Amino acid sequence: MKNNQSLIRKSHFLGTKIRNLRKRNHLTMEDLSARCVRVDPESAPSVSYLSMIERGKRVPSAGMLAVIAAVFQKEVDWFLDDVPEEDAITPAKGRRGGINGMALEPSFLFSNDILQIAIPEMLSQTGTTGREFAHLLIRAHQEHHQNHFPDLERAAEEVGHKRLPLALDDLKQIAKSLGLKLKWVDRTPQEVVDEMGVSTAHVVTSFFEPPSTIYLNKMLKSYPTRLKYDLAVHIGHCVLHNKDGLKCVLTAGRRHTASHDDNAATASSTLNAQDILHAWRDFESSFFAGALLCPKVAYRQLLDRHGYEINVSKTIGVSASVAMRRMTVVSPYPHWHYFDAYAPGKLKAVYRGNGIPLPWGNMRVVEDPCQHWAVFRMINEPKVGTSAQISILDVADEPRIYCCESIKVEDMAGNNHVLCAGIDLNPAIDAQGGEAAAIAADLKQSCATNSGSVTMPAHVKKNLMSVAKILNINWIERGIENDARLICARGAVCPRQPSCYQAGRALCDED
Repeated sequence: MKNNQSLIRKSHFLGTKIRNLRKRNHLTMEDLSARCVRVDPESAPSVSYLSMIERGKRVPSAGMLAVIAAVFQKEVDWFLDDVPEEDAITPAKGRRGGINGMALEPSFLFSNDILQIAIPEMLSQTGTTGREFAHLLIRAHQEHHQNHFPDLERAAEEVGHKRLPLALDDLKQIAKSLGLKLKWVDRTPQEVVDEMGVSTAHVVTSFFEPPSTIYLNKMLKSYPTRLKYDLAVHIGHCVLHNKDGLKCVLTAGRRHTASHDDNAATASSTLNAQDILHAWRDFESSFFAGALLCPKVAYRQLLDRHGYEINVSKTIGVSASVAMRRMTVVSPYPHWHYFDAYAPGKLKAVYRGNGIPLPWGNMRVVEDPCQHWAVFRMINEPKVGTSAQISILDVADEPRIYCCESIKVEDMAGNNHVLCAGIDLNPAIDAQGGEAAAIAADLKQSCATNSGSVTMPAHVKKNLMSVAKILNINWIERGIENDARLICARGAVCPRQPSCYQAGRALCDED
């Protein structure tokens, strides 16, 4: 009773502080209540009680406040010090999207007429195909909106009724209810030689032919997670585009998914309306498939219970790729990136909601890629399982700390590739009142003077471990236990001492 009376006397700013901490960490009341339940089910507040606490209508017990403090890695006294700290705890409005834009001045040079003339010339001179440019436009749109496409989410939820997991029979029943027929066909992997003369395997996994037939490669019988994804994509095409006559083709291998037959015109440097239309419908159907297989609220709750481990994919019967891509959508933390890399210069899928540079160009091979990126190292190492890495990278002349989890997998065509999901930790450090820029600068200097990697310094480790527990992402904690690595956008600006690159040529620093 005495403790509770003390709380009442000191609780003037308590509700405001809890609300601001929750919002600053992008948590709903349901999220915070669920986190509290995992700390101590008996003392955790319900959603309704938490609402009353935040509005000052109720004062938490000492035990309940201790649970809330544990979630946010704060001392209990911090909530009771009668200091509002409005500037420090009010969430700041950050920029949306991951890629910095450029000033379109003077404006007359960026009129529709001038751009319509200039873009085809640019594509022709750089050798970029119209379809590649279309995918670049869509990726920029996706990153600008930080993967928030509520209309596509709702369409998938209406079809799947937010069920998690969806069994293969469930998807077949959905397809049947939409008037779709399934037929099995033989398709074997074919060797494809890219523009660099590198041979790789490529296989058609499925295709839709109007008015209502989905043809499935018999190989899919041995790949149930890929079979579920293909069915979900075709269901999305049917629901979103009303079986409008386009031949939707899905493939495994390095090439992008195509929504139409490949021919010389679509591979040219001419940008036409069909390129944009097909690429956009590819994206919509793929996003729909992820939302159908991993509905937002249910999947977010599952990830939260399991600390964002990639192996939740096995629990719900989806591929690691689908599981990791959906993490970037459903997580309350917005600063994510995702790569699907087949080899240096071969990024099949990219998402950069946190503005991280590309490890290498995905349209043209660069001469000096940094071999210390986690995705690069995983490709070149005979490693199995997942690998967590803390990396320090200069972005716009400011050091930033990233953490990623990577996994090497094999596609249906037999090609090895690496999936990588990661986050920018600087905003999370700042959100907890830390000095992200100073911490990142210290870590960068430690790495630079120790051949590029270093055991995590104690003060940095303490800050990052606190952030890891607040974000509830297990692989950040694993990354902290490994050496931090200094990486760069290109070898020409390598910050290591000595540099990995001299006179424009890589001097491979094996570590």
